[in-house]
Amino acid sequence: MSVPVAFNDIGKSAKDLLSKDYPIGGVKLEVKTTAPNGVTFKVNGQRDNKTGIIVGDLETKYADKVNGISFTEAWTTSNHLNGKIELENNLAKGLKLELVTSLLPSANDKRASVNAIYKKPNVHTVATLDVFKTNFSVNSVVGQQGFLVGGEVAYNVLDGKISRYNAAAGFNTAEYSVALHATNNLNTFAASYYHRVTSDLEASGKAAWDSKGTNAVALEVGAKLKLDSSAFVKGKISNSGVLGVAYTQSLRPGVKVNLGAAIDTTRLNENAHKVGVSFTLEN
Repeated sequence: MSVPVAFNDIGKSAKDLLSKDYPIGGVKLEVKTTAPNGVTFKVNGQRDNKTGIIVGDLETKYADKVNGISFTEAWTTSNHLNGKIELENNLAKGLKLELVTSLLPSANDKRASVNAIYKKPNVHTVATLDVFKTNFSVNSVVGQQGFLVGGEVAYNVLDGKISRYNAAAGFNTAEYSVALHATNNLNTFAASYYHRVTSDLEASGKAAWDSKGTNAVALEVGAKLKLDSSAFVKGKISNSGVLGVAYTQSLRPGVKVNLGAAIDTTRLNENAHKVGVSFTLEN
């Protein structure tokens, strides 16, 4: 018996194939390094092609895997100070506790949340308490022989009302997976699938419908083709006519470049298309 995925990861294979590795609309640089004592450093920087604005952050993480504790600190160019403390398997086997904080000194904006994650065979539960907004949410997934059923509910303590509830179900195998989501208080519905056709080819699709919006269904399909051990290409298209293409190449161990473009096929003669590139360096 294995631990099922978290509620937010139901349908993750399909979501990743359709959304990851498309660096659209900007230039991104990510540098990751690890010191001999296990401390990791990560620097992210991104320039928006339209506005020219450059944003970034510096993150440091120390993990003591023996004692199940880690500390993460991050400082962004908008002067946000973020931190996370994680304790895993300290109080009970399968239980992970997280304290996540954020501070913006210029606006005196402070945020903090406490997360409790409990995993055991066939069950994966996550509970979150927003300390300052007094919002409490819990989601849980039950799994058995590839079948997954999960639900999420959020409760506002001050108002004494349920503020959000969602549901999801899925089925996973080694070759394919399918998922159904009912979000936005069961008003938005989505179905997705992922299929590993061969060891080099993967395909995915997603359909979504908002019961409070129009009767139109948003549809998107995509595929990923592995060219060799160091490169792959991806493509996707939606029923709105937007075509996405991407190419990822590992130039050498620890050096990767990712190119992407979004082409609006309904406005080919207009300035409606986007391109982007991402570089990743790590030791």
